[in-house]
Amino acid sequence: MSKLILAVIFNADAVEPLSQALLEQGYSVTKISSTGGFLRRQNTTFMIGVEEERLEGAMAVIREVCRPYSRPEGHAATLFVLNVAEFAHA
Repeated sequence: MSKLILAVIFNADAVEPLSQALLEQGYSVTKISSTGGFLRRQNTTFMIGVEEERLEGAMAVIREVCRPYSRPEGHAATLFVLNVAEFAHA
């Protein structure tokens, strides 16, 4: 089964390193500018479609890259993993 990772990146410093790390590992990434949270701050949301067997690898990349950008008062990313009924290219 395919999965969709929605990674909301709160710390702008993490966006480019995360994008590069995911691409280097062969993951396809779509970045969307988003706004939300307390004070309606600017965020970036990554949409990453993966096969189930590659899910843990993608999650590990995100956690590793975002860890240094987290601060005591907050985290660099919030992750959602969704089941995908169909994943196709057109």
